[in-house]
Amino acid sequence: MGSSQGSTLSADVAGLVEGSSAHGMAKYIDSLPVYVKELIAGGAAGGFAKTAVAPLERTKILLQTRTEGFQSLGVWRSMHKLLKTEGFMGFYKGNGASVLRIVPYAALHFMTYEQYRCWILNNYQVLGSGPVIDLLAGSAAGGTAVLCTYPLDLARTKLAYQIKNTGATLGNGASSVALQPAYDGIKDVLRSVYKEGGMRGLYRGVGPTLIGILPYAGLKFYIYEELKTHVPEEHQKSIVMRLSCGALAGLFGQTFTYPLDVVRRQMQVESLQPSVGGHRYKNTWDGLTCIVRNQGWKQLFAGLSINYIKIVPSVAIGFTAYDTMKNWLRTPPRQKSQNASTA
Repeated sequence: MGSSQGSTLSADVAGLVEGSSAHGMAKYIDSLPVYVKELIAGGAAGGFAKTAVAPLERTKILLQTRTEGFQSLGVWRSMHKLLKTEGFMGFYKGNGASVLRIVPYAALHFMTYEQYRCWILNNYQVLGSGPVIDLLAGSAAGGTAVLCTYPLDLARTKLAYQIKNTGATLGNGASSVALQPAYDGIKDVLRSVYKEGGMRGLYRGVGPTLIGILPYAGLKFYIYEELKTHVPEEHQKSIVMRLSCGALAGLFGQTFTYPLDVVRRQMQVESLQPSVGGHRYKNTWDGLTCIVRNQGWKQLFAGLSINYIKIVPSVAIGFTAYDTMKNWLRTPPRQKSQNASTA
């Protein structure tokens, strides 16, 4: 009997401690400022999405930058060759720099989007509270996030561009030449680039990035929020709904701005391409015209098919993870304009 009472008492105490711990965690989460919750949710969303599509991202960069041996290959042949020459981990080369960049990038992107949106709603009520506000806020947030994290994107591209042949042979039986990486890691890239070109070197290619991200980020948020307005309220929190709206938002937004992404990638790896004859793109327009003249207009869309495959799950997972994390962190609904609140 005494043993039974002791067991019951122990169970009660354990339950009390567990309940107290859960209550303490909920209280701590509730005490966090809203912008901190948005930073956490955005960072987690970015990390999940980027890692999920890392193999496709690596292959896309190789196609965009016309890496030796990948110029004339399609998506699946490129992935097969990459697997054969570098093994499975080759798909994730540069992903460390990518995640290191995307976590603060996505955190800033989502958080500043919420802040810019609230600021516009409170100061420019004449614009209303529709998806146009999401377009403006998304564009401003995208520009802010790019400027704060661009050097890490540069490092990711340089690392992903490098191919190290692990001993594969060519079709005629001869051994192929091993292409040794020029950089050992993120730190080495940043240090070397800064030594060669200072801060301007770390921001090489930021022009087309900003020109591309402003409409892309704006369109992405605009389309996502616009599509959600056409979904019945009872399905607003559906994971399938968020995945579908996010996928379509990424698909449309990326199509319009893709050539600028190609210019950015080529500007980022110019120093690793001795075959370009020493010519360096002066600006975004020079990059676009040179690519069309020397490589053909189709190069502006190199890797677009794989980007379609990548962007759908990437944006869908990103938006879904963001909304889910916001719910888990008990983040209050976004602020509406005063007119809308009154109504």
